[in-house]
Amino acid sequence: MCGPIALQQEATLLTSRIFIAAAALLMLVPAAASAHSLVEVEKILGDGEKYFQMIDKPAPDFTLQMADGRTVKQADLRGQVVVLNFVYASCPDVCPLHSEKIAEVQGMINETPMKDLVTFVTVTTDPVNDTADVMRGYGPAHGLDPVNWLFLTKLQEQSESSTRELAEAFGHGFDKTEDGLQMHGIVTHVIDGEGRWRANFHGLKFQSINLITFVNALTNGSVPKHGHGRRSWWERVTDYF
Repeated sequence: MCGPIALQQEATLLTSRIFIAAAALLMLVPAAASAHSLVEVEKILGDGEKYFQMIDKPAPDFTLQMADGRTVKQADLRGQVVVLNFVYASCPDVCPLHSEKIAEVQGMINETPMKDLVTFVTVTTDPVNDTADVMRGYGPAHGLDPVNWLFLTKLQEQSESSTRELAEAFGHGFDKTEDGLQMHGIVTHVIDGEGRWRANFHGLKFQSINLITFVNALTNGSVPKHGHGRRSWWERVTDYF
């Protein structure tokens, strides 16, 4: 049946769904990210997120590879906001917790149009033991979505310490102990679409929504991987239907 009453009910239902989705997006990405400049967002986070560190300098360059041997250069990620962290797969404590924190952030971002504008990158600091098979199993084990997540290791010709040296270039080291473990800090690095290192989120206690807010501010004016310009807020909301 498709009479006037049915059509009116369907339109009302569609409108309700759109407003529900709009409210969800507004809850997920606070007004600070959409209504203020990046400088203002940095000020807001600087005042309210004690684990946030503002940075503005070129990100250390890298050329690494995926488990299947494909090479990934930092230049390949230009136009994307990059959320970068360092782990090693046999880490018994903080690395899996860090990966699951990243997966939580990724899951929320991937429910929004930012999905096409953000790449999550994890670099192993134990390339000898984190073989291709280990790398392939790591993402599914910790809830990371390969649609916009990369797990990278050293190139064959690079030294065994090359990814730890990259970690040091980002301000922290992974120092091996005699029993094969690594002593290290936990930092989530954020790189903008022009390859500039813009922030660190330290430890595991930062609020995920604050990282998402900062990433959203960086994506304003970005261009998705497929090359199309950003669409209107209304168009992005109606994509959910």
